[in-house]
Amino acid sequence: MNNRLKVLRAERDWSQAELAVRLDVSRQAVNAIETGKHDPSLPLAFRIARLFDMPIEEIFDDGCD
Repeated sequence: MNNRLKVLRAERDWSQAELAVRLDVSRQAVNAIETGKHDPSLPLAFRIARLFDMPIEEIFDDGCD
C-alpha cells in the first residue's frame, strides 16, 4: 500500500522516533509502514489519520482506483 507518511512526517520535521512515540509504536514499525514493507492495522491507520488531522484516504492509497 502506498502512503504519504514520510512526507507528512518530514513536513512537521519529526524523526521516525518522534512519530513512533506519538503513535505508541516502535521506530521500526514507522519505518516499515513508510517503506511499504508493512501495512498498518486499521486502529493504527485511524491513529495516524487523527494525528495528522486528515482522512485515512489522503494518507494511504490501496491502488484500487
